[in-house]
Amino acid sequence: MLWNLLALRQTAQRTISTASRRQFENKVPEKQKLFQEDNGIPVHLKGGVAEALLSRATMTLTVGGTAYAIYQPAMASLPKKQD
Repeated sequence: MLWNLLALRQTAQRTISTASRRQFENKVPEKQKLFQEDNGIPVHLKGGVAEALLSRATMTLTVGGTAYAIYQPAMASLPKKQD
């Protein structure tokens, strides 16, 4: 039990460390400039091709799921043909 607590404490200290091993370039100002541009493109598509693909995939899954959710109760409510 005590070892588990010590391991948890050590893991927490490593996770919440303020010293970063790698420094990343701050790209937030560039992204803000891109997304605040008034160019007629909807904000959910301004991220490029990847965001357009994610948006279309989400829309396809939503429409497909809605159609399936309507189809299944409709088929379940109709009586089966007897041979």
